[in-house]
Amino acid sequence: MSELKENLKAQIIEQLSLEDLTPADIKDDAPLFGDEGLGLDSIDALEFIVLLESNYGIKIADPSKGREIFHSVNSLAAFIESNQ
Repeated sequence: MSELKENLKAQIIEQLSLEDLTPADIKDDAPLFGDEGLGLDSIDALEFIVLLESNYGIKIADPSKGREIFHSVNSLAAFIESNQ
């Protein structure tokens, strides 16, 4: 799963145009949204949905689970692994 996490970090940086970050700057268990993490917002959440669909062929069937799925790189990787 560590390779998946590293790929996700690189994809997050590219998809969200976070050029000032490197994959090493993103902690696996740090929140992606809010002030404590990367500070991402709802527009970024839409970009995550596009990333999942285009890179992994995964659609989120229940939008109410988005907060849980996109909490951290760990939760995102776990969701991808369980849905592929």
